[in-house]
Amino acid sequence: MIFHNPAGAPELACEQCGCRWFDRINDTCYECGTKVSAESIAEFKLAVEHFRARETVRADEPRAAGTPTVR
Repeated sequence: MIFHNPAGAPELACEQCGCRWFDRINDTCYECGTKVSAESIAEFKLAVEHFRARETVRADEPRAAGTPTVR
């Protein structure tokens, strides 16, 4: 399950319990122990790539003079 945090970045959550904390060595949820599927990992990596591409485009856009960018 992928959701987007307030900054717009994708975050991976457990399909079973919704927890966002994973043991990245074993690819399991810390809360319930469910194995993260290869499909979920691939979907998350794709979402991160799209987010990075979108952020790169935003960084390249000219800003109006005197308008600060908040990040």
